[in-house]
Amino acid sequence: MANFFTSSIGRKFIQSISGAFLIVFLILHMTINFFSVIDSIKGTFGAPDGLFQKGCDFMSLPIVTIMVPVLALGFLIHIIYGIYLTVVNLKARGGIKRYESGSKGKADSWSARNMVVLGLVILGVLIFHLTHFWAKMQLQEFIGEEAWNPYLLILKTFQSPVILCVYLLWFVAIWLHLNHGFWSMFQSIGWNNQVWLKRLKVIGIVVSSLICLGFACVAINGYIEAHCTTASAQYIQPLLEQIAAMK
Repeated sequence: MANFFTSSIGRKFIQSISGAFLIVFLILHMTINFFSVIDSIKGTFGAPDGLFQKGCDFMSLPIVTIMVPVLALGFLIHIIYGIYLTVVNLKARGGIKRYESGSKGKADSWSARNMVVLGLVILGVLIFHLTHFWAKMQLQEFIGEEAWNPYLLILKTFQSPVILCVYLLWFVAIWLHLNHGFWSMFQSIGWNNQVWLKRLKVIGIVVSSLICLGFACVAINGYIEAHCTTASAQYIQPLLEQIAAMK
């Protein structure tokens, strides 16, 4: 068993499984957040019984809360193994200078050559993101305090055009990371024949695009709701006044 975790196949398998786990989480997370966009379309953004509020209530259930440390462990494993695999591969291929010699394969995409860089960018903004949402919702519930209103958090966060742009750039980094990571995940577990590899690359683009476009819609919608008069104004106005009182 020890040899499995230290072998090339074992390391790639663990990286693939942890990556698959995170993709499933991203799909679930994006879906629940996208409920806020649906609320805007229905004119119920900010309503106590809004779809997004119900989604957040679901995420606060004990069975879901228990998964938080498991998710954190999955992220940690994925990050550590990602860095470790990159270091091992660099040493095996002659170090960073291999790029100067022009020996890299033509099939290597920019995303493939910069997975660790993309991963570190994603990690950096993830920490920033956790201070905006997780720390004010699930963390508050962990310590026995009342969680913030999720609609309030969206308005407060995305009312700033600078923060909106940071998040949109973050989604681009996630998109690039997922584009390569999705098909590479299947390749690492042995599903790498040329016919299916081409299909998996296309499926990867579709999945990563849906995830990142969904998140982008949430962020842009939050900015619009914070600055424009909408059908949900009756619910949003009290939240905006609450935000103004915080300043």
